[in-house]
Amino acid sequence: MIISHKHKFIFLKTNKTAGTSIELALRQHCGGEDIITRVTPTDESKSRELGGRSAQHCLVPLSHYSQGDWINLLKGKPRRFYNHIRAAEVRELIGEDIWQSYYKFCFERNPWDKVISLYFWRCRQEPRPSLDEFIENEAAAAINLRSWQVYTINDEIAVDKVYQFEQMDEAMADLSERFGLPELSLPNAKGSFRKTKNYREMFSEPLKKRVGELFSKQVSLFNYQF
Repeated sequence: MIISHKHKFIFLKTNKTAGTSIELALRQHCGGEDIITRVTPTDESKSRELGGRSAQHCLVPLSHYSQGDWINLLKGKPRRFYNHIRAAEVRELIGEDIWQSYYKFCFERNPWDKVISLYFWRCRQEPRPSLDEFIENEAAAAINLRSWQVYTINDEIAVDKVYQFEQMDEAMADLSERFGLPELSLPNAKGSFRKTKNYREMFSEPLKKRVGELFSKQVSLFNYQF
């Protein structure tokens, strides 16, 4: 997640939508006061290699602390902005003025394709569970709810733009033009874990239907098809 005061944008990071790659590209143009949440040590190193900033200003100001936050602070657990933070939490922490005036965006992806990407990411070790087992153990449902809440508040879209993963080139061009940035080039942060590019080969008819049900909001909203 990035809150760029320099360019007046908020990038909210959904799961399995090339979010880390997009973030590493944007980090190269961030300013010293921008809020940048942590990624993995490997990706932090890659960001520095690319000339981008490291994670910075992740700690939430004490003025925003609740009673529970103060208790956690005493336990050595300060409140932080985090990688896949929800839209409602960001709005609460930065206030209405910044929330309303900054350009807020995220990315979404065909849910059947996303589930396969998530499957190979989560199940990197052999032997893997079957795709049926993976989906029915609630992993897919949990990741769906988390991503949905990244860009919605009370089930309503809360960002200015939900770009489509499938139209990444057009999205990068639009962001470059909108913020006056050089051409944004995406590094490949996590794509090597996936073993197949054709997600359709992995779904039985019942499993295809099940994913459509789990992601029914996205299917309806963005007109996704198998």
